[in-house]
Amino acid sequence: MTAEPSPRPVSTTEHILPLDSGPLPYRATAGWQRLAERDRPVADMFYVAYMAEVKAGRSLTFIFNGGPGAASAYLHMGALGPKRIQFGPQGRLPPSPVELVDNLESWLSFTDLVFVDPIGTGFSRSLPVDEPHAPGSGTDGATSRTSPQSTSGKPADPPKESQFWEVERDLNALGEFIQRFLSAHGRWLSPIFIAGESYGGFRAARLARSLQQDFGIGLSGTILISPALEFSLLAGSDYNLLPWATVLPSMAAAAAHHGQAAWVHGAGDYGGQMAAAEAFTYGQLMPTLALGKAGSAAARQAMFQGLADLTGLPYALVERHGGRLSASLLARELLRDRQQIVGLYDATLTAVDPFPDRDPYQGSDPTLDGIGRLFAGAINSHLRTALGVETDLIYELLNFETFKAWEFKLDHEFKQGYLGSMDDLRIGMTLNPHMGVYITHGWFDLVTPYFASNYLVEQLRLPENIRANLTLKHFAGGHMFYTWDSSRQEWFGEMRALYQS
Repeated sequence: MTAEPSPRPVSTTEHILPLDSGPLPYRATAGWQRLAERDRPVADMFYVAYMAEVKAGRSLTFIFNGGPGAASAYLHMGALGPKRIQFGPQGRLPPSPVELVDNLESWLSFTDLVFVDPIGTGFSRSLPVDEPHAPGSGTDGATSRTSPQSTSGKPADPPKESQFWEVERDLNALGEFIQRFLSAHGRWLSPIFIAGESYGGFRAARLARSLQQDFGIGLSGTILISPALEFSLLAGSDYNLLPWATVLPSMAAAAAHHGQAAWVHGAGDYGGQMAAAEAFTYGQLMPTLALGKAGSAAARQAMFQGLADLTGLPYALVERHGGRLSASLLARELLRDRQQIVGLYDATLTAVDPFPDRDPYQGSDPTLDGIGRLFAGAINSHLRTALGVETDLIYELLNFETFKAWEFKLDHEFKQGYLGSMDDLRIGMTLNPHMGVYITHGWFDLVTPYFASNYLVEQLRLPENIRANLTLKHFAGGHMFYTWDSSRQEWFGEMRALYQS
């Protein structure tokens, strides 16, 4: 497929990142890459690329977030880019306005970076069906909120972002973007890495196969950050027991952090606490839930008591729920006596419950909802001021319209059930036995818990030489564990070693 360059302006600026090892000059390019379908322009995908002046041997990493519906600003301004948000100790949310600082743990010190916003997020937009160039008014061709005029003088259809809001179409758009970027910048022979967070981890796992198999792009590494790998592990029911099991160790860590559970091996030993929860999950929780009424009453009572001890929830509440404890239940009930809730994305963060007498909970999540103001301010300031992006477009940090409209089609899977990515990751690793894979989570993340990935990795049937390419490593913190200074610094060391290997 061919496509003319996007008429939207590209901004290029020069910067220096002051590292402990010395100043690192780099060039930032922020702009749009046009995508095509049957030689017809269909969308402009926004990106920010950081290229160090040192070229020899530089790898190139493509980065995206998840949602679906999230822009790349979270990894961009939270962990990997040359500027980052200054969070409080242990990821505490600072007051507004946000403060940006030089990021000494930026991956730019060992790889060039390309942050990509999928269509409908950030400044990425689809094009009207009848309009070959960027729609709207203004010098930048920003999409207007009224229907644009087509070349025939008749109102054209509004942009159709929703055509990209489907698993395979989204992956194909990212694959096409990466192909075009490598060609435009002469980087086909660079070591190529991909990194995705949350649903972006699902994307990266699927792309580990399709980039190599369908787009001819060899990968040196795939990095999955707090990934949602198999959707069957995200929602428990009376008949799907694994989600109740895989979230328990993170719930136990959260309860211990807030002083609601007894420490197993001494205060502060989170490793021991989570190991105890993992052993309980395999040894008691899963077998007892699986037996159901066929099991003994004594075994069920022992399971209820063990859950109450680990999670800090009352025995009567655990018994009433039959041992099936959801993340939202823990978030609401753990600190109810203090009129507080804990965050789903980082259970160490708390907020006042604004409606303590209402059932169910009707307030906001203190993590996802509380953090938006920081990233929205940071990315808009950085793009429009530091990087010189001129546009009237609204930066869609987290597009809930995308999230609600996303289609998880199963037609191509020839099976029924939930979508997953582990098969694609496994095939990608066997297609390229030299590709490194790194999976990482935060201990206190109740949305994509670390134990789910641990469980899935144990189910892989790979030869030892290929399995050795996969690393599991988890850190103190939540879904965005990198907001904790100590975790971000330790993770940075791990990633630098991975790239050097």
